[in-house]
Amino acid sequence: MELIQQVPEISAYLVADEAIDHEHPLVRETAARLRADSEGAYAYAVAAYGFVRDTIAHSADSGDMRVTWRASDVLATRNGICHAKSHALAALLRAEGIPAALCYQRLAEENGDPGPVHGLIALRLPGRERWARQDARGNRPGVDAQFSLDGERLAWPIRPQFNEVDYPVLYAAPHPEVLRGMKAAADRAELWRTLPAAL
Repeated sequence: MELIQQVPEISAYLVADEAIDHEHPLVRETAARLRADSEGAYAYAVAAYGFVRDTIAHSADSGDMRVTWRASDVLATRNGICHAKSHALAALLRAEGIPAALCYQRLAEENGDPGPVHGLIALRLPGRERWARQDARGNRPGVDAQFSLDGERLAWPIRPQFNEVDYPVLYAAPHPEVLRGMKAAADRAELWRTLPAAL
């Protein structure tokens, strides 16, 4: 899929904001720990991806009702939905100078009804001209997302028959509707009602 930069300056994808708070001490400490065991940007990106995918539970899988949206809170609670985990991964990447963007998909429920918008990231490693989308949602039976630069290995392929869509835009900050929905929800049950079904 051809990704479209919404912001022309690559530096926009390194900025800290309220959700991708990579200047927070916990984000910095986590990044430093991952970097210590990784040699080079590629190895660090793989380690950060694996850390977020495998050690931070997707709250819909774990049953955790808490809603996290700030990267540092996601790392502190080890909990979050796809958007929260994307914020955490983007923060860990940006903390080490790797440009990271937020991306979105419009997905449907198994019965074809619209579901909430799904969140993932794209990164651009040094020396590479192309962005590569990664999905750190967390694997489970039927979901096998993997880090890949050469071919996408996302949690879910798009099903056109259900009007699912890959949004090609690279967002430097969380989409306002997504962030508003996350902030407004008192718990995860309410979150499914406050998140947008389309962008």
